[in-house]
Amino acid sequence: MARIAGIELPAGKRVEAALTYIYGIGWTTSRKILASTGVNPDTRVKELTENEIVSLRNVIEREYKIEGDLRREISMNIKRLIDVKSYRGMRHLRNLPVRGQRTRTNARTRKGPRKTIGAIKRKAREMLEEEEK
Repeated sequence: MARIAGIELPAGKRVEAALTYIYGIGWTTSRKILASTGVNPDTRVKELTENEIVSLRNVIEREYKIEGDLRREISMNIKRLIDVKSYRGMRHLRNLPVRGQRTRTNARTRKGPRKTIGAIKRKAREMLEEEEK
């Protein structure tokens, strides 16, 4: 099993797919890396030679920002937007969609499950009336 950038690549997968397990590497980047190192994309991870693993590791570490560094950079960018109180920063802060999507309907991924308001008030009112009796 190959270990690149602190990630154990799954042995049974093709190298092209296995590289996408690394945060910051998608299919396109994976193909570019394999083209630059000369590794066959159809090769399984368990069939890679040590030289191929080392060349993949070197190219990835030298040319791409991945895993912890990339996560840190993204979080610092969001923090900067929040600190300067930009519109996008405020959307991040309030956990609302940042890129102009509608929020009257949809946006459930960002906003979370619906919080029904009217029914809760009715229940609370009924409970207060029962306590008064």
